[in-house]
Amino acid sequence: MKYTTLGTTDIKVSKICLGTMTWGQQNTEEEGHQQLDFALDKGVNFIDTAEMYSVPARPETYGSTEKIIGTWLKKTKKRDQVVLASKISGPSAHTAHIRSDGFSKRALNEALENSLKRLQTDYIDLYQLHWPERGVNCFGVREYPYKKHKEHPGDFLEILETLDAFVKVGKIRQIGLSNETPWGTLQYLQTAHKHSLPRVVSIQNSYSLLHRSYEYGMSEVSMRENVGLLAYSPLAFGVLSGKYTQGNKPKDARVSLFPNYSRYSSKQSEVAVLKYQEIAQKHGLSLAEMSLAFVNQLPFLTSTIIGATKMSQLKENLNSINIVLSKDIIDQINEVHKLIPNPAP
Repeated sequence: MKYTTLGTTDIKVSKICLGTMTWGQQNTEEEGHQQLDFALDKGVNFIDTAEMYSVPARPETYGSTEKIIGTWLKKTKKRDQVVLASKISGPSAHTAHIRSDGFSKRALNEALENSLKRLQTDYIDLYQLHWPERGVNCFGVREYPYKKHKEHPGDFLEILETLDAFVKVGKIRQIGLSNETPWGTLQYLQTAHKHSLPRVVSIQNSYSLLHRSYEYGMSEVSMRENVGLLAYSPLAFGVLSGKYTQGNKPKDARVSLFPNYSRYSSKQSEVAVLKYQEIAQKHGLSLAEMSLAFVNQLPFLTSTIIGATKMSQLKENLNSINIVLSKDIIDQINEVHKLIPNPAP
C-alpha cells in the first residue's frame, strides 16, 4: 500500500480508501466485516462512510452502514488502527427522512452524536459535509443551476464555529467537504483563515475516466491550497469495470438493481468505455485496474475511494495500487478523453 497525509495534517492515510455505502443493503454485516478485515490486512487504514448510508437512502436503512462499522470496531478493538471518515447529509428531498435544516448548529450536533453512537467510537477523524446547502451542479447535473444563485448559500462562519467546538472537545479531528465547487471551497478556506477556525483538509468529489470535470477548477484549488481530492465513484458505479457493455445487466450489479443510478450510463459513456477497454486489453490490464490506476496517479489526489460488493472485486481494486501506468498508456487515455470528454456529469 502507498500512503499520503490529509492536507497539512500529520494524519497518514492509505492512497486507497475503503468505501462502505453498500453495506446494509447489497452487503450484509458479515460481508462488511470481511471486507474490513481483508482491506486492513492489505494496508488500507482509511474508511469512508456517511450517516445516510446504505444507498439508496431509505428510512428503513438509514445509518445501517455506520452500525456495521461500529460492530466491527467493537469486536476487533482496532479503532486506533483506522482513520475513520463520515459525513452529515445536506438538505434534499431524498433525505427528508433524516432532517430538513441543513447544516444548522442543531443539525450538526444531532448528526454527529448519532454517528458516534452508531460507530461506537468517541471521535471521528474526518467529518465531512456531504453536499452543499445551496444549489450546485453535482450528482449528475452538468451545468450550474444559475436560477438558484439568489438562494442563501449557507452560513459558512456558523458551520465552521460549530465544527470548531467539536474539534476542541475531541469529537472530531479534521473537517472536509464533499460535492463542493471551487467557490464554496474557497469560502470555507477564507472564512477559516479570517476567524482562526479549522481549515478543510480534503474534498470528496466524483472523479473517473468518465467524469474528469474536477480538473476544471477544483484541481488547482486542491494543489495550491493543499486540499486533496478523495475521489468517489472512480469506477463510475461499476461502468468502468466493463460489466455493462453490449447491453449486459448483471442481476446483482448496482445499476441493475437500482436503475435510477444511471449517472454514468449514457450512450457516449458506453462508447468511451469500449475505447478505454481496448487500451487496457492491449496492455494486459483489466479495465478496472487501468481506470483506478489512472486516478491513483493524479497529482491532486489524496485517496481513491473504492467500493465492492464481492471480495473478488475488492481484491482487483486494491491491486490497482501496484500498477503504474506508462506515459504511453496515459497519452492513449487522454486521446479518448479529447474525443469524448466527460460523457457522464
